[in-house]
Amino acid sequence: MKGVWKLKLRLWLTMVLMFALVWVILAIAGSLLGIGGSISFYLILTIIIALAQYLLGPKIVNSTMHVREVSPQEAPHLHKMVEELALEAGIPKPKVGISDYTVPNAFAYGRTKRSGHVCVTRGILGLLSRDELKAVLGHEMGHIKHNDMIITTIVSVIPMICYYVAWSTIFSRGSNDNGGALLIGAIAFAAYFISQLLVLLVSRIREYYADAASVEFGSRPEHLASALYKLSYGAATSNEEEIKDMNSNRAFFATDIKNGSNDIHSFRQLDYDNDGMISAEELQRLRNSNVHVSTSDKFMELLSTHPDMLKRVKKLSELEN
Repeated sequence: MKGVWKLKLRLWLTMVLMFALVWVILAIAGSLLGIGGSISFYLILTIIIALAQYLLGPKIVNSTMHVREVSPQEAPHLHKMVEELALEAGIPKPKVGISDYTVPNAFAYGRTKRSGHVCVTRGILGLLSRDELKAVLGHEMGHIKHNDMIITTIVSVIPMICYYVAWSTIFSRGSNDNGGALLIGAIAFAAYFISQLLVLLVSRIREYYADAASVEFGSRPEHLASALYKLSYGAATSNEEEIKDMNSNRAFFATDIKNGSNDIHSFRQLDYDNDGMISAEELQRLRNSNVHVSTSDKFMELLSTHPDMLKRVKKLSELEN
């Protein structure tokens, strides 16, 4: 796939940069506040955190999303699609699961290509056509092909560490150098903000590559666009409590489940015949025109796990099957 090396380079550089950042913060905090050992101690601590996230990340997703692995006998249509896509992608067939949530979506996770999982929520079943469902599964297979899920899982822990360091130093008691604690807290809060933006940036970039992978694996761009349209509508009309329950894993989904209403507004600008789908003709029309993303939408995109939907579908319109 063209340009995938750029994605992998960005992912690895981001991971190295963010772990270096948290290591430096922990080392400075320990030095100024006298709460730890040498720099080597913090390096080891950082590695342990990364390893724990690497090993436990998939199990956490599996548990929090209430995933049940299904056999070919239980879900023959899902297994057939995943098997065909795995063959196209040139990767081992992932395990297939169904999440008990009713918010329609799909997601992929795993430590390596050989331990990949592709899952759909119960809400997606019956909502999409066969071609649309296969396009979404192709998108998720793209994440496995690129092996971007695990790096996203690992780096997502960095903002949490920075946030913890910030609060634990600012509100520490008994420190001989309260000014030093405040300084570390301020630096850690800044690092939290920067690292959070980096995590979101990486998350958005990988979605473009996964969309391109779906088309490369044989799906039509309009099928994926229509599927994203329906998933956005499904999220916008879903139970808010369920959306909150799924929120911690929203970076793994095909669409941002918290942004359904805004995404629907974007799609309605593209759905010229108002039939609830995006046709090849509508994508062609979009391909030959410019999209205007408002300043507020650009700002909201910075805080989102997924690209602005207008920009995303515009990219889809430029893909050739």
